[in-house]
Parts: sequence; C-alpha cells; structure tokens
Amino acid sequence: MRTRRELKQFVELPYRLHRDDPNFVPPLRGECHRLLDRRRNPFFAYGEAELFLVRGGHGRVVGRIAAVHNPRHNDRHGTGDGFFGQFECADDPGVARGLFEAAAGWLRRRGLTTMVGPVNFTTNDECGLLVDGFDRPPCVLMPYNPPHYPALLEAGGFTKAKDLLAFDHDGGPCGERITRIADSVERRAGLRVRPIDLARFDAEAARLKHVYDRAWQASWGFTPMTDAEFTAMARRVRAIADPSLVHLAECGDEPVGVILALPDLNQALPVAQGRLTRFGLPLGAARLARAARGIDGARLVLFGVVAELRGRGIETVLLRRLQEAFTAGGYRAIEFSWVLEDNDTITRLISMAGATRTKTYRIYRRPL
Repeated sequence: MRTRRELKQFVELPYRLHRDDPNFVPPLRGECHRLLDRRRNPFFAYGEAELFLVRGGHGRVVGRIAAVHNPRHNDRHGTGDGFFGQFECADDPGVARGLFEAAAGWLRRRGLTTMVGPVNFTTNDECGLLVDGFDRPPCVLMPYNPPHYPALLEAGGFTKAKDLLAFDHDGGPCGERITRIADSVERRAGLRVRPIDLARFDAEAARLKHVYDRAWQASWGFTPMTDAEFTAMARRVRAIADPSLVHLAECGDEPVGVILALPDLNQALPVAQGRLTRFGLPLGAARLARAARGIDGARLVLFGVVAELRGRGIETVLLRRLQEAFTAGGYRAIEFSWVLEDNDTITRLISMAGATRTKTYRIYRRPL
C-alpha cells in the first residue's frame, strides 16, 4: 500500500465496518494516522511495517492488515517472530485468508519464522483480540473487535499463544485483608507512596520508566520502550491523565513501584465521531470536552513493583491509595487490564480486592 488515498481507506475501514455496532468506540482519526506515520511514530526508528488492503466487488475495501517486523523484540527474546496488527475484516474467511497470506509473505521475505498478533505495533501498544466479553465497549487504549474475528483467525491456522485478562472493580474499598497488610507496610520506615507531580513531568516520566523497565523485564513478550517511545507514550497519557490516579512508591530516593489509572475517555469519545475538528472548527473537541465531564470510570494501565521488592506488601499500599483517589474523585468503576493469564500474583491480589474477570483478549500465533 503506497498512496495517500489508500492510507485514508485503510484508516476509514473500521468506521464503516462497525458503524452499527453499539460497542464500537470510534478512535480519533488523528491518532490513527499518527500511529501509522513513519516520521511521527518512534517505532519506525528501529522497526518496519507494511500495510495491506483487500478489495471486494466494485473495488470496495473489505479488509486490512499490517505486517510488522520488530527486531528489538527478537533480539531480546531470541525468536524469529513477525507480527501482524491493524486487522479489520468483513465476516468472510476468504478475505481474511488473503490478508493473512499477504502479511505472511512479507514476513517470510525477512527471514521470520512465526506470525504473532494482533499487535499494534508492539506489546507496549494495543494488542490482543477480544474473544469474550462482547457485551460492553472497550476501555481507554484497549482494542475492540466484533465476535466473528476469532473464527477468522482460527480458520486461518492461528492458535492461542497467550491470553490477556480484564477484571472489573466497583471502585469500593479494597477489602479487610489488603487494608490490614497496607497498614502494616506503611508503618515501615523508608517507604513513601505519592501522586506524581505534573509540574515536573519530564522528571516524573523518567522515574516511571525506571520502574517500568525493571518491574516488567521478565514478563512474557515484554520489550523495553526506547526513550523516544516512552516519551511519546507519556505525552499521550498526560493529555488525559488525572494525576490523583497515578502514584509512585519510593524507597529513599529510588522509585520502586507504580500504579497508573486513566479516566476512561472511551465513555466520552463517541460524541466526537472520530474527529476533533469539522469544517475547520473544533466541534468534535468541544463535544468531547463536555462529555468528558461525565466520565465516572477508569482503567488501571500500569501496576507493578520492581522484582527484588515484590511480595513485601508494597502492592497493597499502591492499591489502597488508588482506591482512596477513586472515592475522592467520584469514580464508580475501574477495569484492571490487561493482566497476563499466568500472572498469578496480580490476579490473586486484585481478586482479593474484589475485582471479577470480565473479558479475555488473545494473542495468536502460527508458523510461517
């Protein structure tokens, strides 16, 4: 895919395919273009991707896919994984097969041996295919697809690689056991848990990255972000963040844990219909700003403690601080997502806090 017209068709396809789906949240078109822009997305400083379209009758676009080569992932994990993402398709196995074969051929020509996805474009971005929990819209920065997509992938030879789980919590108290443990941990000398200071955004972002790189380094599929990627992500998050929902745990001057939740902007996004401006006027932005005042949900995006200090109760202090901020901010619900299916420590902890599993997102793979 090469022309500007084709790029527009690539971006516009999900708006047309899902326009009658009440759970589809139209993303902002500007954000979609930014992700695909080789000059603005820091991923393209080291990785590459190719976009493909499939056309049906009368030249109408009926499917799209991105083939992705992420050498930093393969260098870190010693694999030959190629990725696919940006998958959108009519309910037609033949169309899906054409998309998968186009992406597979591009990946094979780069010597890759496995096709993994959907990933847009790294596991630090949106990833996973929704396989259950189709009864509600996605939370902010989480993907969405209609129920027929899993069958299209399975018919294309894909099998499960890993499940990513989502849990819901009503925002109420964390439970007696977590409260008791948090009380005990907070009495210890040397631990401080505090909200981030947006006035010192760059310095705070560096401390968040310090925790992020150390707390998730052993996780399945994890590849640390480059400094440019983390800066870009931090700026996106800052635009929608409620600083009271972001806390750092510190021992002395060293950051050792983080909990970061974002207001669920997806509650407001539908009013913008994917555009901040219309007819040269900021009509979408104005509608979005008004709707955002009614947001009463959030998504827990990051929750972790550096490996050497896990199991000492710091997680319970972070959870309680978040719950207190939820109550003070008038939030009514929170989604914990996503959690690796085999992350038993976090699953037990958030279940102890009263969260219940509501959705499953799946990463698939197939040999090339």
